[in-house]
Amino acid sequence: MIILGIDPGSRKAGYALIDVQGKKISYIASGVLKYDHVDEFIDRLGMIYQTCDELMTKYQPDEVSVEALIYVKSVEALSKLAQARGAMVAAFSRTRKGKIFEYAPNTVKSSVTGHGHADKDAVDKAMNMMFGKMTFKTSDESDALAIAVCHALNRNMKMKLMGKSL
Repeated sequence: MIILGIDPGSRKAGYALIDVQGKKISYIASGVLKYDHVDEFIDRLGMIYQTCDELMTKYQPDEVSVEALIYVKSVEALSKLAQARGAMVAAFSRTRKGKIFEYAPNTVKSSVTGHGHADKDAVDKAMNMMFGKMTFKTSDESDALAIAVCHALNRNMKMKLMGKSL
């Protein structure tokens, strides 16, 4: 089963794909989608949708895991993040309705490092321990990989809680 992990953002977003076979988790690909070259925020939303749709077409993941909204100091920043995340989820739900899952940042960190308030370096270190030495372009990329791994580790419980069959 292929899982796509997404660390959403309105200027850039991290993505990562893993393959889960039983208890074995293998790295497929990861990267950063950049949108900050488009000046007007409203114009970025279509690009965000399109790039996420292209990820779905290219990799054909079975399930998608997305980081839930986080607390930000600015209402404007939260609004933009929510809209960008909405464009992403809309793209994913075209073909994966019922196969999109969200995880709070503390759940992701706790799942991969054992500590819900771990910093970015601890997440990077955990991903390097799991998959071997990796160089991430940004923390968005390593966070996306952690989000995918979090879903792989928690999907059975999440599915049961949602009343879905495995």
